[in-house]
Amino acid sequence: MNAGRIPVLMYHRVGAAVNDWERKYCIAPDSFAAHMRILHEQGMRPCAIEDFVAWLSGRKSLGDKTFLLTFDDGFYGVYEHAMPVLARLGWPATVFLVSSLTGKRDVWCEKENPSGHTYPLLGRNHIEEMRKHGFSFHSHSRTHADLTKTTDQDLKGELYGAKAELEDLLGTDVPYLAYPYGRHDERVLAMTQEAGYHAAFSVQPGFNRPGLDPYRIRRLDVFGTDTPAQLRRKVMLGSNDGSLQHSLRYYAGQLAAKLGIGNQS
Repeated sequence: MNAGRIPVLMYHRVGAAVNDWERKYCIAPDSFAAHMRILHEQGMRPCAIEDFVAWLSGRKSLGDKTFLLTFDDGFYGVYEHAMPVLARLGWPATVFLVSSLTGKRDVWCEKENPSGHTYPLLGRNHIEEMRKHGFSFHSHSRTHADLTKTTDQDLKGELYGAKAELEDLLGTDVPYLAYPYGRHDERVLAMTQEAGYHAAFSVQPGFNRPGLDPYRIRRLDVFGTDTPAQLRRKVMLGSNDGSLQHSLRYYAGQLAAKLGIGNQS
């Protein structure tokens, strides 16, 4: 049966974190393995990004326990820690790269990270090896700028420039974009389409359903502090809140709606 809704999971760095800010966006290697294990035990299976976009437009059917696995920024830790886990499972994943910083460091975090730490990003050799294991690579802009705050000229450079640089690196078309910080507006959406991207990913939580605007794809933010049980609840509810309390409130509301409680005048 064709899936009626598909979640997209968003991870960032896989490795060790040195402060609470990093622990939100960085998951420990053993925790990542536990996340993948519980999804596998639940019968869930990831799809290729091309298949997901085709499903979104009604051109392909996917199973009802399908999800899409994505990593933003292109950290080296994805190669070091996530690739072996996914290779054992035979699972595909998508990485969104900051095109001008491949093989360098996440310099945009120098001011954002309270510790000032930066971390290595994937280089050409890592990317080539990962492609052999089911990873695909797409755009996360050229410099990881907030696209909504750029001039028109800089916005064009971020979108067109990233696409050109990545296509030169990969030797293939790069039709998908993840907005840095998830931020976008009508001007960014228009330029994204003009630059030749066929779909773009936000950080708006929720499920994706057939017919959704392909330039406003939703994703669930997976935190480094999420337990496997919290991840399971996020995927079940299409929410960034994986707490047991949120889950109980949700199901209580569903039951109340079914019984007609609270709808009487």
